[in-house]
Amino acid sequence: MTESIKETLRKEAEAVMNIPVNDSFEKAVSLIYGQVYEKKGKLVTTGMGKAGQIAMNIATTFCSTGIPAVFLHPSEAQHGDLGIFQPNDVLLLISNSGKTREIVELTQLSRILNPNLKFIVITGNPHSPLACESDVCIHTGNPSEVCTLGVTPTTSTTVMTVIGDILVVETMKRTGFTIDEYSKRHHGGYLGEKSRKLCEK
Repeated sequence: MTESIKETLRKEAEAVMNIPVNDSFEKAVSLIYGQVYEKKGKLVTTGMGKAGQIAMNIATTFCSTGIPAVFLHPSEAQHGDLGIFQPNDVLLLISNSGKTREIVELTQLSRILNPNLKFIVITGNPHSPLACESDVCIHTGNPSEVCTLGVTPTTSTTVMTVIGDILVVETMKRTGFTIDEYSKRHHGGYLGEKSRKLCEK
């Protein structure tokens, strides 16, 4: 089992290192910075299934680092939650196939509500309907899943998570987000205590 675990780690690490690095990251960060940080909109993230869980994590991480963000469930959006959108918002979609029905429908409905809505897609298919309609497409590299069946979201969700981390970190650099600002947003637990101590130094 030890060798099997090492092989899984190797494949996952290789997938991360093979994420295509191009100007799509800079464009995405610029869009978030311009619309949310400067124009006071918010980041709305969405995805179905495992991708949705990653989208939720990205939203909460952005919130703690100075970028107002919220997760929108694509199914609930069709039952009134679409009303969350306001001017200057940015929609961040996560779909490995780039053609998840609920996500495609969400983009269509949100554009009816706000024709000027900008959106970013993280996908394994840069030629998909979502990729073609997006303002910015970030390609995951479409790695093979490490699961024994080759279908369970494993490697694909790893690279999506890393891409989300990249967007957060690069946006923090762009906004000049400080530990003092972090401590104001994170009061509880170990991180709250640690951030306050760092502010005192």
